[in-house]
Amino acid sequence: MMTPDPIQPTPSGAGGETSLAAHEQVYRNLRSQIMFGELDPGLPLTIRGIGKAFGVSMTPAREAVRRLAAEGALTLSSSGRISTPNLGPERIEELAALRALLEPELAARALPRAHMALIERLRMINGRIAEHVAKNDIAGYIRTNLEFHRTIYLRAQAPAMLALAETVWLQLGPTMRVLYMSRTRTDLQKHHRMILATLAAGDEPGLRLAVRTDVTQGLKMLVG
Repeated sequence: MMTPDPIQPTPSGAGGETSLAAHEQVYRNLRSQIMFGELDPGLPLTIRGIGKAFGVSMTPAREAVRRLAAEGALTLSSSGRISTPNLGPERIEELAALRALLEPELAARALPRAHMALIERLRMINGRIAEHVAKNDIAGYIRTNLEFHRTIYLRAQAPAMLALAETVWLQLGPTMRVLYMSRTRTDLQKHHRMILATLAAGDEPGLRLAVRTDVTQGLKMLVG
């Protein structure tokens, strides 16, 4: 069984929605739930349960599951068992290494277009992150944290590289949920402030270091 859907997707089918649109609805909403840590790692799912939760038939639910499994967002066993990723230490370390390679490069490519309007927007997002931390809203924190990073990386104008980074975020979503449930709530935003300072200063080496530290520090706790 699925946990109650926090996104509350609009039921499909009643208004003559096509199966393709229904499939896309399930794919996007379930993908968001996984990426933003709204589902626990290793959570068992069923095609029937997914279809019921999103108000669609089994066909679009099955197609959405196939897409998500191809991205590594869901695990699909040879027996047909479906679950969210439950990553071991080696896989976490591999994905952390990918973040450490991709994201500093994206940030560096974004730096020439990091004008003050962008930095002010990032400061506003960082303020919303603090609100989620204060409310102990784990999914809200993860969602807004990724929004902070994605807002920078969009300025890199490197869509293929950003797509790879988002695939890594997707696979790590449930694991990030466990991480932020278990860790003490110290200053979770200090590296973001370093990122903002280096963006404002035009300091590429400092920016690369700040991003690399930010995206790997928490994951190292899980494999240490």
